[in-house]
Amino acid sequence: HTECLLPSPLIHGRLADWQEVGRGGFGRVYKIRHKDWGFDVAVKVFNISSLESLDVGRKGRDSFVLRMYGIYEGPSGERGLVTEYMRRGSIESLQKRLSGPPPWPLAFRLVHQIALAVNFLHLKNIVHLDLKPSNVLLDDTLNAKLADFGLSKVSVNVMMMRSSLQAGPQGTFPYMPPEAFDMSYEPVQTFDTYSYGILLWSVFTGKEPYEGVNYTLVELRIPEGDRPPCGDLQRLQVVGITDIVNLMKKCWDKDPAKRPHFKDCLKTTERLLSRHSNGIQKAVYEVLTILVSSLLYF
Repeated sequence: HTECLLPSPLIHGRLADWQEVGRGGFGRVYKIRHKDWGFDVAVKVFNISSLESLDVGRKGRDSFVLRMYGIYEGPSGERGLVTEYMRRGSIESLQKRLSGPPPWPLAFRLVHQIALAVNFLHLKNIVHLDLKPSNVLLDDTLNAKLADFGLSKVSVNVMMMRSSLQAGPQGTFPYMPPEAFDMSYEPVQTFDTYSYGILLWSVFTGKEPYEGVNYTLVELRIPEGDRPPCGDLQRLQVVGITDIVNLMKKCWDKDPAKRPHFKDCLKTTERLLSRHSNGIQKAVYEVLTILVSSLLYF
């Protein structure tokens, strides 16, 4: 099956014009020009030696999952992943530039595409485990592509996950389900369902959940049932917003067994997207005009 094969490792000497464009708990991300290919790629160099996301790269080939080109091997033994370069940034960077949510038609398209990507991964028996705005990248026409599988494994030990993550601005803890704070928890697909509910809230409010709240308090309160407030969303005069609020509440239910399957999420997001499809082209043009005018390229 050729779709399951990755190219040969990409050696340091074939990559030029290194420019750091981001960093996180697992490493740093660079924009780089591949000398032979003639176009830019992204390289994520890991702080840890193991490449936990390699299997995801082999299995995760979907229109809304970031394309992987291969493995990076550096001159000092460092390793990383080479992916397509998304110069429009992420939903997180878009929220910051717009100082709020994207136009509603684009918001509905983004959350549907994210649901498509996660459903695809789940069908491959992959749990993403780190759904949040900074891990949803945007292509040249603002289509969503799910990225950063640094936590993704077919099975993962929560002890490893907790020791690797940092509670802080990255927004990891706010997207973790209450059961994940139990040190004996073994992550399953309902982990992603909960995170998707919080991500829905973030996309449609343009905000980070629990912003300004001490992260130790967040860790304590999520298992007690605290969730982001939905009152302002419910008062919006936007077609389908009530359905979105209902979906996010179902996804972040305290009981994992009551959370919907992603196939059911897709039914809702596809129906709502169809009601906003006529406004997508205008919404994309408006946002791209803002991004180009500010030279916000990544």
